[in-house]
Amino acid sequence: MPEPTLSPQDLSAMRQALELATQAIGLTDPNPRVGCVILDAQGRLLGQGHTQAAGQAHAEVMALRDAHGRGADLRGATAYVTLEPCAHHGRTPPCCDALIAAGLARVVVALGDPNPQVGGQGLARMRAAGIETELLAPAHELARESRELNIGFLTRMQRGRPFVRLKIAASLDGRTALPNGVSQWITGAEARRDGHAWRRRAAAVLTGIGTARDDDPRLDVREVPTARQPQRVLLDSALRLSAQARLLQAPGSLWIFHGLDDAQASRRGAALRQHGAELIARPGPAGRVDLGAVLDELGRRGINELHVEAGQTLNGALLDAGLVDELLLYLAPVLLGEGRAMARLGPWTSLDQALRWERVDCSPLGADLRLRLRPAAASR
Repeated sequence: MPEPTLSPQDLSAMRQALELATQAIGLTDPNPRVGCVILDAQGRLLGQGHTQAAGQAHAEVMALRDAHGRGADLRGATAYVTLEPCAHHGRTPPCCDALIAAGLARVVVALGDPNPQVGGQGLARMRAAGIETELLAPAHELARESRELNIGFLTRMQRGRPFVRLKIAASLDGRTALPNGVSQWITGAEARRDGHAWRRRAAAVLTGIGTARDDDPRLDVREVPTARQPQRVLLDSALRLSAQARLLQAPGSLWIFHGLDDAQASRRGAALRQHGAELIARPGPAGRVDLGAVLDELGRRGINELHVEAGQTLNGALLDAGLVDELLLYLAPVLLGEGRAMARLGPWTSLDQALRWERVDCSPLGADLRLRLRPAAASR
């Protein structure tokens, strides 16, 4: 398909659709975050919408409902959709069929859908029905924005596992806590609120048993409004979590990955099961949990983005295994001296062994600084 030439009106409408798609954050998982805007030939708004919770209407259907509610005639109109309309029967009917039935003349799409059940079929079916279809080039700014908005969904479709974002709050000298474990609070209120916004964006939040026992975290979203709580996930190889831990308390539920056999899990995990935890065996070497198998299982369960808040041991293991897709690093303007490190890595004997990262974003938050980094191409 040749690269389309979009008018200022087209670009403005797609920008509006992307803004709508951001309203689906924290709502649509495991489905992607999609927005749709419908304009008539004169550029007047006929309808708009974004994808709802799983099992409910997708963005295209919401926009069509909005248009019908306004009494709009959709014949000859153009729809702007941030991700290729689906072409398969899942929990809802195909969106491409709904657009065809509405009599639209043109559909502009920001990003193709890598889902094997879609993968160009939505565009093909609309073209076969006589609708003019246009797909933005992958390098187009609006296509990149749609990709970033759905990076977890795209990762799960392409690699079968979630996009892993590792969050760390640290001092300038790379300490996440004092030697005695005290860490509240290294960063300020703005950074903590922003961290909760990233929790809200994720389908699941993961930690390790060390953090669970030392800090007794809740790992829920409290600082920002949310339509749902992320799934809580714990790596606890020997099922040492206390039945009184806050991870087991409402709201939300807890999945615990462990490395025990059935008999051991039945004995040690009985109280955890009684408190609603689901125990999942994924044994790895030396009695640990197999991290790759955990991510594979989370992918099978529809987790798009995984937000990790853990200690230096688990952070180091994930980084060492090359399983971290993004670092979300909050740096406070303080020096702590001796204390707990961001991650337990190495020791290495050459700088060539170092893990190198590329900056995606750098933003001040109050007195603190937020860095988002992804693995440098040369280190992948």
